[in-house]
This record gives sequence, structure tokens and C-alpha cells, in this order.
Amino acid sequence: MGDPFDAADLMQDTFVRVLKTHTGRCGAANADPAAEIREPRAYLATIAKSLMIDFFRRQTLERTYLEVLAALPPQEVPSLETQAVLRSALIEIDAMLDGLGLKVKQAFLMAQCEDLSYAEIARRLGVSRRSVDNYVARAMAHCCLLLP
Repeated sequence: MGDPFDAADLMQDTFVRVLKTHTGRCGAANADPAAEIREPRAYLATIAKSLMIDFFRRQTLERTYLEVLAALPPQEVPSLETQAVLRSALIEIDAMLDGLGLKVKQAFLMAQCEDLSYAEIARRLGVSRRSVDNYVARAMAHCCLLLP
């Protein structure tokens, strides 16, 4: 990871995820014997790997966002507060799109963030316009289901 603080955060997040998964309400231990972890080391490694993938994906997303900001003319750069809100929103949207296929995610982001036409998205992804319609509709429905 490169940064010992990031590694420590990953370790803490891993154990928090385990505790959330295996404790009931009010912090009581999970009484379900089927929920017993048979391979604790592999279980922890799987959770840590998933969290690390999320970490690197988030880092890539933030780096791309900062590159876009750096390319803007100075008068168009949003305030630091707006940048923080946008960064948070991007991370939430990325998390909401997690689990969707790559082309579904790409089509949705191209339509929403880059304001590309479905025909242009189809050309860039090498798929039909109808596929783009389906991809964007699937991503929208997925996001709507996850909203509170």
C-alpha cells in the first residue's frame, strides 16, 4: 500500500466488517452456529482484499478527478468546499455502481458525467445503441434501488 496509515486503516476496516457481520443488534454475538467461520484466515484475507480493491479504485477515481480539476481554467475551478462535496458524491456513485458490469458502468458514467449521446457511447464501447440504452437503464434502476 505504501503508507502504513492506510494499511492500519485497512486492517481496522477489516475487523470492523467482521464485527458488523458477526454481531447482532445491541452487540450480542451471533447465535447462529451456521455463521461460524471455518477458515478465519481466509475469511479475513477475502475481506481485506475486497477493501483494498475498493481503496485503490477510490484512489484512481480521486486522481482522475484531480487531473480534471487541474485541466480547468482557474476561473472555473470550484471552491474547496464544492470539491469536497463532489469528491464525496463520486465515491458514493462509484460504490452504488459496484457490482455492475464494466460496460454498464462506463455507459452510465459517459452519459451522466461526459454528457455523451448514446450513439457516441455505443461507438466508443463498440456496442449497439440499443445495448447502451439497456446499460444506462440498468445502471439507473440499480442506483434507484439503492437510494434511501
